[in-house]
Amino acid sequence: MTDTVLVSGGSGYIAGFLIRQLVAEGWMVHTTVRDLAKEGVVRELLAVDNSRVKFFAADLNADTGWTQAMAGCGFVAHVASPLPAGVPKDADELIVPARDGALRALRAAKAAGVKRFVMTSSVAAIAYGRGRGVHTFTEADWTDLSKPGISPYVQSKTVAERAARDWVAAEGGELEYCSICPSVVLGPVWSRDYSASVMIVRKLLDGSMGACPDFGFGVVDVRDVADLHVRALKAPGMAGERFIASGRFVKLREVADILRAQLGSEAAKVTTRNVPDWMVRVAAHFNPLARAVVPELGSVRHQDASHAKAVLGWATRPIEQSIVDTARCLIDLGIVKI
Repeated sequence: MTDTVLVSGGSGYIAGFLIRQLVAEGWMVHTTVRDLAKEGVVRELLAVDNSRVKFFAADLNADTGWTQAMAGCGFVAHVASPLPAGVPKDADELIVPARDGALRALRAAKAAGVKRFVMTSSVAAIAYGRGRGVHTFTEADWTDLSKPGISPYVQSKTVAERAARDWVAAEGGELEYCSICPSVVLGPVWSRDYSASVMIVRKLLDGSMGACPDFGFGVVDVRDVADLHVRALKAPGMAGERFIASGRFVKLREVADILRAQLGSEAAKVTTRNVPDWMVRVAAHFNPLARAVVPELGSVRHQDASHAKAVLGWATRPIEQSIVDTARCLIDLGIVKI
């Protein structure tokens, strides 16, 4: 492979694994970071052929740098999007950069003559707003933003993907657009600068999550998410496509059980307690994270990834492996003290 691809958000969790796979397969990679002062650190962590990766300064909130980053690229993997560790007071803190950043990248891609634009969305744009019960979602579904209590992150991913698709339909011309919608992304952690999704495992391991609410999520391995992006960049006929990237749905309590079963004494701080729904609702009055969980208490969201498997030949590793690999890296890096 000799094509050049832009991977936005090169210091991020998914982007790092994506860049590694692309370079290994022979691509030339452009990547963006907010501050070029990060370049040396990111290059060291990537540990790939430096001659195949070029860094550019670009921010989701500004036009500067995107034209230069896109120059010479035939493909884009737009991975950059805000993912906070907490819940912002104003949803626009997430919605505006996610939506406007995607549109900036799309406009620059079209101007540069990019052939294909693969955007990292999320099952947050698909599977929320249905409430208690068992639900199965496909790529045809969208999160219902009219329902109360939808978190700022879920809003941002839904609004950003809809805005991107609307822009491509109206102004994209020959630009091929497709989106990939991962669930909670776990797997190896390669530095102390890791995704907020990894906090789930960290909080269980270090004991700061004292009990498990009746809440769950699909799990997917970061290595498998990177692989799905590469497949979507290479396969023919991707215009308009949308792919769920998820393994099976798991309740938080089961994640705790897996950690204790697989890690033994290293999981001594992992809770064995459940927290009743009423207690989560009480906590929601003063805890933003609890408030975000309340609308999804008791909900089971099966996210069907069969489309990606059928069209792109994609496969996922067992979620137990992803959960344990996350934990072992957190311990090995000293992020969690045992």
